[in-house]
Amino acid sequence: MFKELDPILHSQLRLAIVSLLISLDEAEFSFLKEKTNATSGNISVQLEKLKEAGYIDIKKSFRNKYPLTTCKITKKGIQAFETYVKDLKTYLDPK
Repeated sequence: MFKELDPILHSQLRLAIVSLLISLDEAEFSFLKEKTNATSGNISVQLEKLKEAGYIDIKKSFRNKYPLTTCKITKKGIQAFETYVKDLKTYLDPK
């Protein structure tokens, strides 16, 4: 009856990151940090977990000689998010 929820997305911060990226083409590290109110260390760890799961791509580059980290959701990440939302709905309407 109840679906098992994706443990990668069931973390509050990782879910927030994916929720932001689902509606954007890509987002910079600083934007995600600001919107989630996370520390640099914590968000870095969570981004790496999402990358290892194949849910996001991370691109590192430079802008005006300063490091720039940009994140983008993958097709696998979109599918995982949609499945997570669908599975979560089984908890809201358990018939």
